[in-house]
Amino acid sequence: MESELNNLIKLWVLTTFSLSYSYHISAKISKGFPRLVSIFPVIFLLSILPFNIHGFHLGAAHVFVLSWMANFKLLLFAFDRGPLSPPPENFILFILAACSPFKIKENSVKVLKGETPFQGNEPRVPSLILEAVNKASLLTLLFYSYNFKQYFHKHVLLILYFFHTYLSIQFLLAVAAIPAQICLPGVELEPQFNAPVRATSLQDFWGRRWNLRVSEALRLTIYSPIKTISSRVIGSRWASLPAVFATFVTSGFMHELIYYHIIRKKPTWEITWFFVLQGVLVDIEIFLKKKLVATEKFRLHEAISGPLVLANIALTAGWLSYTQLLRNGVDEKVIKEFNAIVEFFKRST
Repeated sequence: MESELNNLIKLWVLTTFSLSYSYHISAKISKGFPRLVSIFPVIFLLSILPFNIHGFHLGAAHVFVLSWMANFKLLLFAFDRGPLSPPPENFILFILAACSPFKIKENSVKVLKGETPFQGNEPRVPSLILEAVNKASLLTLLFYSYNFKQYFHKHVLLILYFFHTYLSIQFLLAVAAIPAQICLPGVELEPQFNAPVRATSLQDFWGRRWNLRVSEALRLTIYSPIKTISSRVIGSRWASLPAVFATFVTSGFMHELIYYHIIRKKPTWEITWFFVLQGVLVDIEIFLKKKLVATEKFRLHEAISGPLVLANIALTAGWLSYTQLLRNGVDEKVIKEFNAIVEFFKRST
């Protein structure tokens, strides 16, 4: 546990120096290819640094935050786009914008620029702490339930692992939001999720409800450029189809990177195929909407389409995502990690 904490400190020291270079040097270089060349060493470094963290939760979270989100933002920054452009006046804000999985609400941007008075954020931080404690309590119950997993049906376990994933993301986001709100007083942050269980279509689930900051990053870096190119080739009516498919394929590759960190074995590409399948299904959905729904020939009621969407994601994720984790004993690794953390805090106290 101590060595893991040392690796974590080294990671953030190197990350801070790398982002400082991007902020103070790369930002002065002309946008486009010259700036991209200057930033490439940083992108490479952020891609490999998280692999020094071996724990499941911390490691996977840092692959997501640095190797994926921060690198995508730096790619946009190279072309003077995205949340890092123009660079904020404060370097701390640049680090938060690069590494935080959050987005500042539009009505709070003026607070950062000093155009509106500081309102304080004291009520928000305690609520975030309470939210983190609630999520941690639910995760603890899940961890203890794994001690009796031999009595659970495999489908019940898959459901538990789905909730484990969702609660872990929510817990880490709540924890990450606390320093962000302390460093950004008077600023409101956009939510990361938008009630995904209320999705009425696959397009609605992936584009407007699940992991919104990832959707936004993929939209800016992959979807929009490919849609612009496709519109010149096949016309604007169907230009979204190849753009959507390319976006899901890219997401699959990035999830494969996270899975490689977790499993540390040669990729089987199952998680990539999950996102390829979802991309195909979303394209089919878009095609049917344009052909049938637009002409009022066919329309599913939300009470039917919603459960179908969730069932599709649950079944395909269980088939191509969670079974891969179970096959490689990741559940056992997570349980051991949890017990090691408990023992560490017991010794500390």
